[in-house]
Amino acid sequence: MQALWMPFTANRAFKNAPRLLVQASGMHYRSDDGRQILDGVAGLWCVNAGHCREPITRAIQEQAARMDYAPSFQLGHPLEFEAAQVLSDIAPGRLKRVFFTNSGSESVDTALKIALAYHRARGQGHRNVFVGRERGYHGVGFGGISVGGIPGNRKVFHGALLPNVDHLPHTHDLEHQGFSRGQPGWGAHLADELERIVQLHDASNIAAVIVEPVAGSTGVLVPPQGYLQRLRALCDKHGLLLVFDEVITGYGRLGAPFAAQALGVLPDIMVTAKAVNNGTVPLGAVFVREDLVDTVLDAAAEGAIELPHGYTYSGHPLAAAATLATQRLYAEEGLLDRVRRDGLDSYWEQTLHALRDAPHVRDIRNIGLMGAVELQARADGAGLRGQEVFARCFALGALVRYTGDTIALSPPLIIERAQIDQLAETLRRALLDTR
Repeated sequence: MQALWMPFTANRAFKNAPRLLVQASGMHYRSDDGRQILDGVAGLWCVNAGHCREPITRAIQEQAARMDYAPSFQLGHPLEFEAAQVLSDIAPGRLKRVFFTNSGSESVDTALKIALAYHRARGQGHRNVFVGRERGYHGVGFGGISVGGIPGNRKVFHGALLPNVDHLPHTHDLEHQGFSRGQPGWGAHLADELERIVQLHDASNIAAVIVEPVAGSTGVLVPPQGYLQRLRALCDKHGLLLVFDEVITGYGRLGAPFAAQALGVLPDIMVTAKAVNNGTVPLGAVFVREDLVDTVLDAAAEGAIELPHGYTYSGHPLAAAATLATQRLYAEEGLLDRVRRDGLDSYWEQTLHALRDAPHVRDIRNIGLMGAVELQARADGAGLRGQEVFARCFALGALVRYTGDTIALSPPLIIERAQIDQLAETLRRALLDTR
């Protein structure tokens, strides 16, 4: 196993006690020792339609046999245009133009570049300050780490991060928000910190504000009621672009195609990836307001490349085929709104919060089909209890995710109530067995 340097993994510890997945179907993985593992995190927030769905698998196989690759610079292929149109059709407001990348990290860097290009095209190239948020996660590109706010992801690379970046405070406060169901009632005023940042840098120098509608990777931090609306109003007041990172919340997680629709706030740019094609072939999609794109295109000389940016695999034929098949499946099975339509969000909330009396539980929070159980840290080290609960859940037949001492949950959107019960009961058993 030594040849592989694994990402975001304690490599030495893993290779001493590896956990290997060898097969998947529907709501389950199968481990290398033959055990069935209930998927409580949709792979990595991405397998929204469940695993190995035949229409998606078939579309990828057929496309691989028809045309394996096509260059995306100065050439195109029909499927990437079809995929962009299908995505445009479910996008909110004027977010009708789509730029393809290969991941959430690339989508974030692309969004930051688009913001700079837009302001430059308007004759305001001096707008080059970005505002992120503490505890935000925006991937692992240098741009995404710079606007992100997770210290452990930043410290090793601190000397090479973008210089013109500031951060809003995060919205998590257990004193005022503990055990909130859905959006907490306290905290909208935290958006007003943007006014202080504007005063410091001056609005004329700020390009964009980027936030996750729900901060996922840091432990499912749910936005306070009115918080995102206030951010939107302040961006409008000062002429700043608002970017939503919906890599986790996109494609049905909150009971609507996007959190922008579920929460009623429209950004200027929207970053997606992961569930766009059920996690089957790497793809990211950046949605951009039509007039922003037109401004960049119109400012360029005739025949010139308007945006000097893109990737070898942008709109890859296999990824596009998978996207079309996935979006058809989402539509046919009503998965983009199932969480709300079928009342799964209410059942999910009720079942998660029933764990409040379990050992070590410090907080529980939820929104849509996302949830987090925050644990008391052990005296001998932060994160050790979360790691132990993760390992015990896996041994008991359920896959959860841990970030520090928070257990994060985000199952495929096809989950049934009995499987929600099973997931919660497995977590309770793991907590009972954890010191």
